[in-house]
Amino acid sequence: MSHGRPSSGGRRLRKRLALSIAVAFAAKLSPAHAELWGYVDADGIAHFAPSQVDSRFQPVMSPLSGIRRVPGKTDHGQRMLTWLDIAPEVKAVQPYLREAAAATGIDAELLKAIIAVESGFKPDAISPRGAAGLMQITAATAQRYATPEEQRRPGYLQDPRTNVLIGARMLADLTRRFGRLDAALAAWNAGEGAVRRAGGHMPDIDETQAHVHLVMELYWALLQRSLGSRARQLTMVAAPLE
Repeated sequence: MSHGRPSSGGRRLRKRLALSIAVAFAAKLSPAHAELWGYVDADGIAHFAPSQVDSRFQPVMSPLSGIRRVPGKTDHGQRMLTWLDIAPEVKAVQPYLREAAAATGIDAELLKAIIAVESGFKPDAISPRGAAGLMQITAATAQRYATPEEQRRPGYLQDPRTNVLIGARMLADLTRRFGRLDAALAAWNAGEGAVRRAGGHMPDIDETQAHVHLVMELYWALLQRSLGSRARQLTMVAAPLE
C-alpha cells in the first residue's frame, strides 16, 4: 500500500470531497437532533457521546452553533479539539490516518472526526449490532473492503491500523459512488440502499441526518483548527480534473 503522494485518483477524490463539503455547508444541513456531548475529566481525558449519558455530559457542539462550554472547566469546547490533538490514544492512530489518507484520498481530519463520533477512539469498541473497532466496521463491510491478508489475521477488525484502512477504503468507495460527502456518510450510516432510494441524496431518516451533520460539523471544526484561525469558510476553486 502506498505511503507517498496520493495517486491522481486520490487527488480527484479530494477535489470532489472539497466540493461536496462546500455544497453541504452551503445547504446548511440542520437536523434537529445533531449533537455532540462531552466532558473532560480530572485526568484530562475527554469523553464523547451523541447524547447526554449522565449529568457530567454537556453539549459541546450542536447544529451550526459552534463550540460551547465544557462543564467544570474555565475554557470552552476548544479543549475537546485540543484533546483530539494531544491525547495519547489519538496520537497513536495518527500514522494510520496519514497512511489511509495517502492511499485513498480521504482527508485524515475527516477520518479523525468519524472515529471520534463512532467510537471515541476506543479500538475495542463493539456496537450492539456487532460493528467493531475505531471506525465501527461490520463483518459485511470487512468482507467487502478488507484484503484477504487482513482477513486472515485473528481479531483484525480491532487492530487500529487495519480498521482505519478498511474504513477509509469504504468511505472512498462510497464517495465515488454517490459523488457527495454527505451522501457517502449517509450510506455509511444507513446503507447504500437508503441513499439510492432517496435519489442519491440524504435520506429522510432523523438518526442518519443527525449522524452526518455531527461528523461534518466536527470535521469542519478540525479543519478550522488545522488551517488556523484564518479559516472561516470553505471555498472551491474551479480547476480541471487531472
